[in-house]
Amino acid sequence: MSTAPIALVPPATISPPTTRHLALLLGFLIAIGPVSVDMYLPAFPTIARDFHDPAAPGLTLAAYFAGLAIGQMTQGPFSDRTGRRLPILIGLTIYTLASLGCALAWSTDSLIGFRLLAAFGGSASVVVPRAMVRDVADGPAAAMLFSKLMLVMGVAPIIAPILGSAIVSVGSWRWIFVLAAAYGVIALALVWFKLPDTLAAGRRSMVGFRSILVRYGHIASDRGFLTNALTGTFAIGALFAYLTGTPGVFIGEFHWQPLSYAALFGMNAALYIGFNQWNPHLVARFGLRPVVTTAIALLLIGTLALTIGAMSNAGPIAIIGALLICQASYGFALPSTMVAALSRHQAHAGSASALMGTWQYLGGAIAGSLVGGFADGTARPMALTMLGCAVLALGTGAFRPQNLL
Repeated sequence: MSTAPIALVPPATISPPTTRHLALLLGFLIAIGPVSVDMYLPAFPTIARDFHDPAAPGLTLAAYFAGLAIGQMTQGPFSDRTGRRLPILIGLTIYTLASLGCALAWSTDSLIGFRLLAAFGGSASVVVPRAMVRDVADGPAAAMLFSKLMLVMGVAPIIAPILGSAIVSVGSWRWIFVLAAAYGVIALALVWFKLPDTLAAGRRSMVGFRSILVRYGHIASDRGFLTNALTGTFAIGALFAYLTGTPGVFIGEFHWQPLSYAALFGMNAALYIGFNQWNPHLVARFGLRPVVTTAIALLLIGTLALTIGAMSNAGPIAIIGALLICQASYGFALPSTMVAALSRHQAHAGSASALMGTWQYLGGAIAGSLVGGFADGTARPMALTMLGCAVLALGTGAFRPQNLL
């Protein structure tokens, strides 16, 4: 890893970080997503029992995805206008307070409301770091920085479900959200004291609401952005269907203990990290297009195998094997489509990142709602939803411009 300082715009009290330190800081911020989702997956059965509502866990997860989608539409342009630090600081404050609200929730509706608000605040820590990467790098260099960032972030989905299952085994699921609020406080401190801005004042965009809508239309009309962002969106949809469906499949259908499920989830996350770290080397050697094409082919193979296993009432080994293939796809597809979608939008990277993130989390909310709405105690709803996402990702890839990747 490079140790040379990056040319940023720090406040007077903050020194420009090295590439390694920037990746650590941004990875910690983006990890707020898996911390907020993965840590409470093992608590799904307990939440449903406490609120006497089997649909409660799935609805709260869909609300979180929807909040991320809504928040990113505003946070991206806000960061293009004010710089990168301020939206993150405000968002983390909202996230921390709303997480405490989740810990005090008294009904399904109140938990849904606080989750929606937490996601709205947390969206800044999802969308703005991606724009910060685009501020300082492009192409293979951006892919490498994204992979370093994902390596840091990838620790969260390994540790978070284990922490969640440990909390559920000894106490109330509400402590999970207390821990999430503590994470928000630490993130706030790191941003305040350690993270400078990557967007110089001269590059900031002073535009109004109407101009922002026009900008979104301009970005969405770019075929390169559209096809790559949609490919990533459908891949994310498959990932979120997996997140929504696996607690019911392994804890419910297969009667696994929460800790066993958390261990499986952590193994999948570790595999995702491994493929994610391999991705920039493949991109540098073969280019973005072949890597994305291979990733979507893997997703289609994995979801087909998963669907066959689910329809034939296969045991956990067959389901796990199919899911592992899907993890390889996510590790290749998500960073590569992100880099490709943002490559021609440096002037408004925050807005482009926000639009892409909004689509991805709306796709995740829809996929999660489908899995929850059609839940029947088997892996079939999850498998069919993931397969549909893979087919759609394959279809959008066919329209990708030949000269972009």
